[in-house]
Amino acid sequence: MKQNPPEATIESANRALAGTLPFADAQDFENAERGFLGTLDDPVIRAADGSVVWDASGYDFVNGDAPATVNPSLWRQSKLVAKHGLFEVVEGIYQARGLDLSVMTFIETDGGVVVVDPLISQETAAAALGLYRAHRGERPIVAVIFTHSHIDHFGGVLGIVDPEDVHAGRVQIVAPVGFLEHAISENVYAGIAMGRRAGYMYGAALARGASGQVGAGLGQTTSTGSPGILVPTLDVRATGETHIFDGLEVVFQLAPGTEAPAEMHFHLPRYRALCMAENATHNLHNLLTLRGALVRDPHVWSQYLTEAIERFGGESDVLFASHHWPTWGADRVVHFLGVQRDLYAYLHDQTLRMLNKGLTGAEIAEDFPMPPALEAEWSTRGYYGSVSHNVKAIYQRYMGWFDGNPARLWPHPPQQLATRYVAAIGGVDRVVELAREAYEAGDFRWAATLLDHAVFADPTAEAATSLLADTFEQLGYGAENGTWRNFFLSGATELREGNFGTPTTAHAPAILAQLSPEQLFDAVAITVDGPKAWELDLAIDITLTDIGRSFRLTLHNGVLVYVEREPRDDAQLHLTLSRPRLLTLVGGDTASDGLTVDGDLGVLDRLTGVLDPGDPGFDIVLP
Repeated sequence: MKQNPPEATIESANRALAGTLPFADAQDFENAERGFLGTLDDPVIRAADGSVVWDASGYDFVNGDAPATVNPSLWRQSKLVAKHGLFEVVEGIYQARGLDLSVMTFIETDGGVVVVDPLISQETAAAALGLYRAHRGERPIVAVIFTHSHIDHFGGVLGIVDPEDVHAGRVQIVAPVGFLEHAISENVYAGIAMGRRAGYMYGAALARGASGQVGAGLGQTTSTGSPGILVPTLDVRATGETHIFDGLEVVFQLAPGTEAPAEMHFHLPRYRALCMAENATHNLHNLLTLRGALVRDPHVWSQYLTEAIERFGGESDVLFASHHWPTWGADRVVHFLGVQRDLYAYLHDQTLRMLNKGLTGAEIAEDFPMPPALEAEWSTRGYYGSVSHNVKAIYQRYMGWFDGNPARLWPHPPQQLATRYVAAIGGVDRVVELAREAYEAGDFRWAATLLDHAVFADPTAEAATSLLADTFEQLGYGAENGTWRNFFLSGATELREGNFGTPTTAHAPAILAQLSPEQLFDAVAITVDGPKAWELDLAIDITLTDIGRSFRLTLHNGVLVYVEREPRDDAQLHLTLSRPRLLTLVGGDTASDGLTVDGDLGVLDRLTGVLDPGDPGFDIVLP
């Protein structure tokens, strides 16, 4: 694939940024290397079919000084995150880092081990457990703690735990209340769209290298193995709740509505150690992740950090999280938590102050100076979240998408708008001419805006698509934020090479199998093609034999509605089956055993005939 060197303006901006940051401060490097015990003998982790799901050596190129094609601040972060292997946090607590996007922690009990957040994929989790056991012996797993409801903190559990051991009570699965509902719904309801955009966010289709993907700030990228889930056997329901696992006391702090809808921290008195899940990491996190999600609440986020300081600050000699490296020393722990707390509180409070003066989200984000003391901290840098898109997220949380100006209340959609803009400017060739002038002047943001209109007005205009790819590339080279870089370079890749679809997906069978009947019906309802279903009036009763529940489904006015109730004679169709068989039925299997039909099976055909599943390869940079 054609790639260009950085333009002089990008190189100059990167040099200027480097001169403003404390690169002589090596504390993070000391902490990231502290306690290193060893790494995998074979850095390549493979699935059963031999395909590569993770290559721990894939970022070995990230060393030395930053190349001209990478923002020097992002390069520093990637050097830290690329370190892989098993690390001793304190004697009795160990972390596998650099083997997936997240970090997997092992906490030793009297005779076993509690595992925290078993990565995304079964394959990477199994490799991490094997590395731990190679250094610490064959301790049995007595519990697994899911700190929150994102897939990189539970997806690999089936690679380390046999479900039969859970059923038999030999292993507890511990999670914050609400975990299962949020873990399932996030990966199903909008999962196709999120997965497609996540391919951009993590640079899944980009080549690893100085002109390509160098990391995502929070971690390097996502593994591509098999995710799964296990239903919690213990829901943590209240802050201060304490549980004992094979002699190990764990004190929990709930923190819902922060980085995840269901999230919790915990303290380990035996080790004077505090786990902050994903609410205090070594970068500014997302308040609205670029892959798409609900907007997070920085106000309660900061309050839970304050609560953690008050409850555990004086009792913690080390702080670790489910990404990045630990922080040692009681004073440093409190300082680190205080900085993180102030970071999210400042973003929240100042955005609200300015929106109440009438500024829009884009206006606030464009000129949002941070306090010098926070600017001087490496842990506040926008490697994953950014001040720019977080401020806009806060505005969106409180005010929605509309900024109050009626001229922007009813705009044309992008392609129609682009066609009108391009015609007004004088045609695609004139737009490209103006964009090239902006490009050569180093105004890449304006060039991207102009060319976006040109490409949406005429996606066959090669001069426009080519220059837009070049523009995205330059913006990527200059981005301090890892996910911004990945978005820009992914856009350039698709313009040059075509749509790469969704390289990784969380829509796995093992996760779908945990859907409740209500979640499954919701998942079907959002695929109904409304206009095609306007004239249908259907009623189906479903009895689920394995859980003893029955539901009435109706399709009317293009809306699929379900109500839990006993079957009635007025249903056009009554299906009797198990919940797993219902899942296969929704997948289109009407022929297999385990299905009893009473009534007109054609009703089911009429329902499935108006279902319109999502498209994991929808266009992003083209109309």
